[in-house]
Amino acid sequence: MALLTDSEIDVALRGLPGWSRAGQTLRREFDCGDFRGSIAFVNRLEAPAEEMNHHPDLSISWATVEVTLTSHSEGGITAGDVELAGKIDGLAN
Repeated sequence: MALLTDSEIDVALRGLPGWSRAGQTLRREFDCGDFRGSIAFVNRLEAPAEEMNHHPDLSISWATVEVTLTSHSEGGITAGDVELAGKIDGLAN
């Protein structure tokens, strides 16, 4: 999958409220209410990540889960990262 250009990333982020760019990654924090909610949210991420064979970096801090997406094999942000971000948003609501 090809890397997205800066302008393509900017356009994609307009459709992903709460997500931001940090270097060559997309990041978002999710408030899951408490630790149990954070673990449940992370468990819901497993199916779409496995389906896409694209795995986010995750950081859990009690009620907050930080999700970081990048295509390591490509060295930056691809359409796959944008697609997975959208799927993750659907799981959070």
